Amino acid sequence: MTSSAIAVSGLRKAYKDKVVLDGIDLDVPSGTIFSLLGPNGAGKTTAVNVLTTLIRADGGTVRVAGHDVATEAKAVRGAIGVTGQFAAVDELLTGQENLQLMVDLAPVRAGEGRRTVASLLERFDLVEAARKPVSAYSGGMRRKLDLAMTLVGNPRIIFLDEPTTGLDPRSRRTMWSIIRELVADGVTIFLTTQYLDEADQLADRIAVLDQGRIVAQGSPDELKRRLPGTHVRLRFATAAELDAAALVLTDSLRDEEALALRVPSDGGTRSVRALLDRLDEYSLGAEELSVHTPDLDDVFLALTGHATEVVAK
Repeated sequence: MTSSAIAVSGLRKAYKDKVVLDGIDLDVPSGTIFSLLGPNGAGKTTAVNVLTTLIRADGGTVRVAGHDVATEAKAVRGAIGVTGQFAAVDELLTGQENLQLMVDLAPVRAGEGRRTVASLLERFDLVEAARKPVSAYSGGMRRKLDLAMTLVGNPRIIFLDEPTTGLDPRSRRTMWSIIRELVADGVTIFLTTQYLDEADQLADRIAVLDQGRIVAQGSPDELKRRLPGTHVRLRFATAAELDAAALVLTDSLRDEEALALRVPSDGGTRSVRALLDRLDEYSLGAEELSVHTPDLDDVFLALTGHATEVVAK
């Protein structure tokens, strides 16, 4: 596999006179989590469908696992796993039977099927429920089983479409842990999610898609630092120190009750170091320093003009 698990250049797709993807570029390094965000109608689902060979692009180049999706679709399918928004499990079968079905369909060597099923049941903490019908599973158990079924065949790139939608907080965090473990094993994750905190927690890089174009890319922190409102909060031990610091940092805002100053900053190491050097120049020191940035909800709203409630498939 190349250093880029997914490489997209100039991807275009239109349905009649409606342009859905207008020349997007993406690069997803191997062994990372990449999250694609976008409001309804942004083109997110279409992009994923192209990447997973479900539909053909009108223009541009797309390589997944080093293979061209247009001319080497079979090779792409052999390298990827796809977990949809709704668990694709058979409720009439047991968890073990669902996994065995996938083993029978996948190119798993003879004699390895049972070991594969047993290993996945253990990895996803489904051993006790293995012989129970899936109709008796909780939502979190079904999502875990669905992802376990995706891993049959050992795909190195996995597309997760809103993997925690509808799960309770504990099940969400369990799924996050599983995703992180997969990446630690070298798997690449392409994640779509309606929860911006999920992208913030998991993604190494995020791309925001709006009206068929990528309007921003970067790490969660890089995206948040692009917005005004990032600031350094300095808390002082005494009111006298607060007064002295306020005279030096004239662009700051005071919080009298907390004995703190809010200083505009991009939050980067250079600007924070310059701020501390400025205090040190006047023999001043803060009891506590913290950097506060806008969250991804703020970023999303600023970039797309849509509230986060519409960040769905």
